[in-house]
Amino acid sequence: MKTIKPATFEAWEKLAQQELRDRPVESLEKDYGGINVRPAYFVQDVPETVAGETPGVAPYTRGVRASMYANRPWTIRQYAGFSTAKESNQFYRKNLAAGQKGLSVAFDLATHRGYDSDHARVTGDVGKAGVAIDSIEDMKVLFDGIPLDKMSVSMTMNGAVIPVMAMFIGAAKEQGVSAEQLSGTIQNDVLKEFMVRNTYIYPPEPSMRIVGDVMEYAYQHMPKFNSISISGYHMHEAGASAMQELAFTLGDGMEYVRAAQQRGLDIDDFAPRLSFFFGIGMNFFLEIAKLRAARQLWAKIMEDLGAKNPRSKMLRTHTQTSGVSLTEQDPQNNIVRTAFEAMAAVLGGTQSLHTNSFDEAIALPSDASARIARNTQLILTHETGITDIVDPLGGSYYVEALTAKLVAGAAKIIKQVEENGGMTKAVASGWPSRQIEKSAALRQTRIDKGEDVIVGVNRFVLEEESEFLTRQIDNDEVRNQQILGLKKVRKNRDNSAVQTALKALTDCAQSGEGNLLAVAVDAAEKRASLGEISTAMEKAFGRYEGEAKIISGVFSQAYEGDAQYNILLERIKNYEKKHGRRPVIYIAKMGQDGHDRGAKIIATAFGDMGFVVNFGSLFETAYEVAKHLKNMQVDAVGISSLAAGHKTLVPELIGLMKNQGQGHIPVVVGGVIPRDDYQYLFDAGVAEIFGPGTNVLQAAFAVLNRIEGQKTNL
Repeated sequence: MKTIKPATFEAWEKLAQQELRDRPVESLEKDYGGINVRPAYFVQDVPETVAGETPGVAPYTRGVRASMYANRPWTIRQYAGFSTAKESNQFYRKNLAAGQKGLSVAFDLATHRGYDSDHARVTGDVGKAGVAIDSIEDMKVLFDGIPLDKMSVSMTMNGAVIPVMAMFIGAAKEQGVSAEQLSGTIQNDVLKEFMVRNTYIYPPEPSMRIVGDVMEYAYQHMPKFNSISISGYHMHEAGASAMQELAFTLGDGMEYVRAAQQRGLDIDDFAPRLSFFFGIGMNFFLEIAKLRAARQLWAKIMEDLGAKNPRSKMLRTHTQTSGVSLTEQDPQNNIVRTAFEAMAAVLGGTQSLHTNSFDEAIALPSDASARIARNTQLILTHETGITDIVDPLGGSYYVEALTAKLVAGAAKIIKQVEENGGMTKAVASGWPSRQIEKSAALRQTRIDKGEDVIVGVNRFVLEEESEFLTRQIDNDEVRNQQILGLKKVRKNRDNSAVQTALKALTDCAQSGEGNLLAVAVDAAEKRASLGEISTAMEKAFGRYEGEAKIISGVFSQAYEGDAQYNILLERIKNYEKKHGRRPVIYIAKMGQDGHDRGAKIIATAFGDMGFVVNFGSLFETAYEVAKHLKNMQVDAVGISSLAAGHKTLVPELIGLMKNQGQGHIPVVVGGVIPRDDYQYLFDAGVAEIFGPGTNVLQAAFAVLNRIEGQKTNL
């Protein structure tokens, strides 16, 4: 048999150059967030270690189980929750009957931030971006008819993890299911909250104690339950590159392992119950390589930390298709995007998967869109043949080379973090957040300039968008129902016993002795509310208020020499000559939504363009924003809304501004807002609405036009 000499990059480069003729081969190369990717790869690009890697064997690059999906497919775990516990329960039971294999609970922002539904700060948030939980009675309704000794339950909860876990454990007990029988996962990843998502409650140090108490309680009482899910998903959504998502997520994981070790727990006793959560975006092969690299890196990290049990070295992960890749424009395209992302997650070796609904860039999923999202996974499982082969892309020159590049790049960032004291110190300094914000801003400039094509947004745009039904939640009705439920619970409970239990919780928090979750379970069973349990700990820990810092220079550098950008700069200079100052915009984040990617991109861009930008604090009420505005000279107000509180909070703010003589100041709104709500907001006095996919430069022109008295609805 004739031996064929392996192809080389140099040979390919010579052939490619003949085809390109008038431009260098380097023009075909791409930068994937710090990874330089060329169009062709060869056997020489593959690390020598690849040939010896086996699925189910450390470092698990090829999968954590030898048989992977050929034996058992991944778990279809759709993330859902909205309105009341009763409505969410009906939704869960319907999906389980239709083929879903596990539950993944989304809580509303009031619950995330430790507030009862009757608290003045959450008027626009109750039941809007998840299910409202105020007491153990709500938790019992949420899982009514769902056998918790048989059903695996995942819960995305961090800030209010103590009361939520306490109510889950208590509700299961009253269903006849012991803590030892419960299986599933609680996110409990608070470092990520301080980095990107911001649904924290307490300062970092006591928050880390809470993480440790949950891990310790689960180790002692819940052997089938994963006490932490270390999340890169929210970093992905905030704009992190694949390399950043890997490095910062695994860095967080190292901090949690050390926190458990400092409590005297043996790494091989708790590490097999650690799990991860990654986002999956549209760069197909990069996302596949990311999951493979994560497993390889984690195996080495755990070995260095002293793990000997093979299961301690396995990185098991849930994945979710990207929300930020979904578009408001031509949204049926999102069905295709989600299918590609789901396939990437599966080819990357995920253990469970959530597929987003196509309408999530606009509103909560409808029943029809949720069915399509779930069926996407069923079709992948049963119709594509993808479950028949273990790691089908193993050995691919490109995938293996990309995996190696991600491993090397992420390891370099992790080393930098470690040399500076670890992720807790890094998060406190704000360095990871700034890196992610820079990455997000750069991505936005590429989209706005058309360098990164988004079908239906900056290329192949529809002349007229079709209409379709979206799920609407009556916030006032849900909140009223929750308040009635709270009143009933408080009326029927033994208030003396509740106060005794809450004092014990405060004492536990203040003394540093005992386990907070163990004490909270007693309080929850006595019918203490979620807000009361959170407040009991807040008396000892205080409530954390983060400081928003805005990066600069990204947009001015990216748009240097751009004709339209220069026109805007000139207009702002002329405004300054005329008025003696630059135009001033106040950017507000009202309600309990901590996702601030969009608001920070706008703040960064407008600042680079010449506006004076005042960025408000997170979690403010309409009254607090109006109070700031009363004492400021401001030309426009921008409101960022991603959690469906716009119909409550925006009109309230406009009314307060009118009352204090600022009704002439244009108010613009950006974020996830159903088109059905546009007219409602215009009628309330909103000047402009910028939905997902809005070009930032065009938005700046529109805001400046409004400031100068010109009307331009985008």
